[in-house]
Amino acid sequence: MKHSLILWHINLIQIKMARKILVYILFFFVLNRSNAQIIFKRANDTLSEHFQMTVISQSHSGFSTSYSGRNSLADSAEVGSSSVTATLFFGKILWKGAAFYFNPELSGGAGLSYSLGVAGALNGETYRIGDPQPKVSIARAYLQQTFPIGKTTYVDIDDDVNQVRDKVPASRLTISVGKFAISDFYDKNRYSHDPRSQFLNWSLMSNGAWDYPANTKGYTFGLVAELIKPTWTIRLSSVAVPKMANQSGLEYKFMKAYSETFELEKSWATNKHPGAIRFLAFHIASRAPSYADGIKAIQTIDTHILHVIDGTEEGNTFDGHKFGLGISGNQDLTDEIGVFFRAGWNDGTHATWAFTEIDQTVSAGLSVKGTKWRRPDDVCGIAGVINGISNNHQAFLKAGGYGFIVGDGTLNYGTEKIVEAYYNLKLTKALWLTTDYQFVTNPGYNKDRSGPIHVFGIRGHVQF
Repeated sequence: MKHSLILWHINLIQIKMARKILVYILFFFVLNRSNAQIIFKRANDTLSEHFQMTVISQSHSGFSTSYSGRNSLADSAEVGSSSVTATLFFGKILWKGAAFYFNPELSGGAGLSYSLGVAGALNGETYRIGDPQPKVSIARAYLQQTFPIGKTTYVDIDDDVNQVRDKVPASRLTISVGKFAISDFYDKNRYSHDPRSQFLNWSLMSNGAWDYPANTKGYTFGLVAELIKPTWTIRLSSVAVPKMANQSGLEYKFMKAYSETFELEKSWATNKHPGAIRFLAFHIASRAPSYADGIKAIQTIDTHILHVIDGTEEGNTFDGHKFGLGISGNQDLTDEIGVFFRAGWNDGTHATWAFTEIDQTVSAGLSVKGTKWRRPDDVCGIAGVINGISNNHQAFLKAGGYGFIVGDGTLNYGTEKIVEAYYNLKLTKALWLTTDYQFVTNPGYNKDRSGPIHVFGIRGHVQF
């Protein structure tokens, strides 16, 4: 009875929070509508201008547990943890085949328990937030050059976010250099990639076992090369990694610290329904210590190594190497229904350095448009995720170690399991409101804190 009352109370608060978010976004949208018509006019042939704003509020129910540690998800109910991002997307064609993209961004807020305690963290937008106080930064600033390959035909691409309307070679080599999010290019699963319109969980927006090279806000600096053909694409990149685990400063010693990622993508159509599969491989060189060194540091009370692993100190050497593989696929079954899957693995010998503390992951899900109930622009989705960690990583947490995401002071290992469902309601041409629910067991891989945890979310999103 007490548990039911808590859930009812959380649901009531979420409804009130949804009203606040909706009023806030509507006020912003109406206030700026006249300016938007002038500033964000239809793009001409050389210029692209877009805007997005996303506000997310989440709460979770309380749950019984034997103990908590420094990085544990709070076992008492948390209500109204919120995040906000607002981004301007500018693109300009400079000369034939070349464009420059520039994205100033405001971000602020915090996730539930400051995004600690669940390796598949609960709000994908908090990955773009380094400070709870709203601040403006440059998210992206990069040059993109396209070269035709052979005697190719040309195809039209529409104006979109970080995409200027143009005619491009169907067979081409595209080079992007500068500051960007590596997820702009890789692992772009049609139904499980964007926390601003799809699933919120970190392990559903990208491959959780991919130690996603980025600073705290999700951005990096480097080069991506894409060999694009009509039905397949090869991508290869070399980008910077953080100086410290999950911190804002990037390491620019590219001979010692770097991340290389390779992806092969193959697309097709079955009865005119598109599908695609992607094979991912990555290698990261950084200051990350090994978990074996972390266990020795616990035994010898070497706080320096421990603080390097948990992201509060800078390492002295560049001995950290991590290798991993991933696969991702999606297939439209009908015009309204699509399915997807994703799996990933890394060697799990060295500490996580940039994304999240997952060494193995598998997920699958379903996306459905609202055509059957006369809401063709609405989308609902449901997915399940199972996350795991290596034996070395388990031993480190069992010994009392902490990473920058998980760590309860000890560990009774069990795979982390998450189910997420959402309904994305289109209110106007530029405004969406989403309700989201996540069911989590064994947060932080700990069966002693198995939960289950019920997470309720509301998301407002403006884009034009």
